[in-house]
Amino acid sequence: MTPGTVRRRTGTPLDARQPGQQARRVAESAGQVAVVVGGASGIGAACAAAFRAAGDTVVVADLGAGADAVCDVTAEDQVAALFDEVVARHGRVDAVVNSAGTSTLAAVVDHDLAEWRRVLDVCLTGAFLVLKHAGRVLGAGGSVTSLTSLNARQPGGGLAAYCSAKAGLAMLTEVAALELAPRGIRVNAVSPGLVATPLTAPALEIDGIEADYLANTPLGRAGTAEEVAEAVLFCARAAWLTGEVLDLNGGAHLQRYPDLLGHVARAFS
Repeated sequence: MTPGTVRRRTGTPLDARQPGQQARRVAESAGQVAVVVGGASGIGAACAAAFRAAGDTVVVADLGAGADAVCDVTAEDQVAALFDEVVARHGRVDAVVNSAGTSTLAAVVDHDLAEWRRVLDVCLTGAFLVLKHAGRVLGAGGSVTSLTSLNARQPGGGLAAYCSAKAGLAMLTEVAALELAPRGIRVNAVSPGLVATPLTAPALEIDGIEADYLANTPLGRAGTAEEVAEAVLFCARAAWLTGEVLDLNGGAHLQRYPDLLGHVARAFS
């Protein structure tokens, strides 16, 4: 045995590659094919830019302007067609970013059922459909990274639907990671704290909310969409990472969540 070579008891060198890994490395060096669902704005757009900067071919799927493919994540036929079309055009899918989202604000006892269903349909059922159909076409070495939220683990008054959906997505991430690991597919999530995006902008316009967030963030500032995108790209590339729900919030999960309902009540009283 040559110096520095460690062998298993079977005699197989630890650096021996599984069949297909050499071809996989060649494909990666030439750039991956990444699908960013919800990639036309906010964190999704930053993710698309980060994957492009890494040399990947990026397909942005969204409802509005800036999308390469129009896709409503609540419509299973559209989600299935998205991945079939990407494979038909590019030959494969290597990485998927699951970032479509929406929210609403209401106390539980006043919550409109249609609004509850709308938020869960996009944030949880839509994420499930993306995972389902991405999982059909991804091969060994492929990955799905979902955007959950600080609210996956930290409750916020007025955010019953959003918190429930994001907590569900965190567990869905772990279940999918278990199920897809035998095929060499990794499933992770990133849970951002406060980031200024089109989704958070209406809340941040209300007096006191941003200050309350920052007072309860140990690092004392909001994050940026680009910082979240760095973490998503890391998850997509980290070959031994799966089933991880990564907190990225400046330490906000260590403290309390802002009193959104209180701030809203004071602003509109």
